Amino acid sequence: MAATDTAPKHSGTMARLLPIMAAVFAAFLLIGLALPVLPLHLHQGLGFGPFAVGLVTGSQFVASLLSRIGAGNYADGRGGKRAVVVGLVAAALAGLVYLGSLTLLDRPTASATVLFVGRAVLGAAESFIITGGVAWGLALAGGRNSGKVIAWIGMAMFAALALGAPIGSALYEAGGFAAIALGTTLLPLATLLATLPMRGVKAAGVAARQSWTSVAQAVWLPGVGAAFSSLGYGAILSFAALLFAERGWQPVWLPFTAYAASLIAARLCFGHLPDRFGGARVAAVFVLVEAAGLLSIWLAPGPPVAAIGAVLTGLGYSLVYPGLGAEAVEDLPASNRGLAMGLYTVFLDVALGFGSPALGLIAASAGLRLVFLAAAAAALPALAIALLLGRKARATSPGTKRAAAG
Repeated sequence: MAATDTAPKHSGTMARLLPIMAAVFAAFLLIGLALPVLPLHLHQGLGFGPFAVGLVTGSQFVASLLSRIGAGNYADGRGGKRAVVVGLVAAALAGLVYLGSLTLLDRPTASATVLFVGRAVLGAAESFIITGGVAWGLALAGGRNSGKVIAWIGMAMFAALALGAPIGSALYEAGGFAAIALGTTLLPLATLLATLPMRGVKAAGVAARQSWTSVAQAVWLPGVGAAFSSLGYGAILSFAALLFAERGWQPVWLPFTAYAASLIAARLCFGHLPDRFGGARVAAVFVLVEAAGLLSIWLAPGPPVAAIGAVLTGLGYSLVYPGLGAEAVEDLPASNRGLAMGLYTVFLDVALGFGSPALGLIAASAGLRLVFLAAAAAALPALAIALLLGRKARATSPGTKRAAAG
């Protein structure tokens, strides 16, 4: 079936996306399994310190960053479904590498080195799964539903990561890291068996694609806006629990749970707004909500206000990222949307990879509360970019062009 740019109705779009969302959910569930327990295995099981723990766990994110563009090109050239399949196979391979590391427990350095490789393979798998999933969804649902596709598939990813952490902790407690390795091997294989019968979309020909520089030109401005707005996510992810612990607030998991629940609910209920009202316009409104939430955490006198701030931050970010993402792919042909989403996600990787350490420097020098003020201030450039993109969209709309011609 040739790639099209039709705009199915809301219920039809959900029906088309649900199988892809299920595949992405299952794939990212296995990524979430190791998030809370890999540092424990490296430190308690193998005896390594914080630097080695950071090196091994960080290899996944570096590999994700380096493979984004390749994953996007593959999705455009071979189809989004094939990219997801490649990602699932790579994820199962990462699980086998995890299992291999357990045979070297008597040689901790060798075992940690094998884990480093496994994490890198899993990072590349993650790139192919999420980039391929979004490209597959865009091909099925049509470009006019791009905001909805990005929002809903991203919602499946967030839900899986949030649920994977407690499941991973339970598995680790019951069977040690061997249970995590086995789950990382078997879950992608089961997901692969369920994915293969799904309906794919034939990739467009090479001649229909625009150049890499044309795609980068369309993506860079929305990507920069997304990077600035993503610092709020980084602040919640890395420093909200530390703030609660520092102030003696309980439970320490409350801010991230409130953030994730709010983001998931908002994307489920309001994911269609960027397609209806314009991605830039929606992003401009919701980035203000995100900033208000971060300011609430900065000023919070106690856990209830901080939790409300986390809810507002999640609500705001929920539609900033897909809203700007819809702007990034709006004027591109279907044959380039995989590469566009790969490039767009690079900005998120950079924001979390470099922005989170920068926020850490602020925390070390000025205190944890100032992290959330700084993240709120970072929303201002994102707001300016959203307003600029909205002005450009109005200037190039069909009605404006007709008026100018008249």
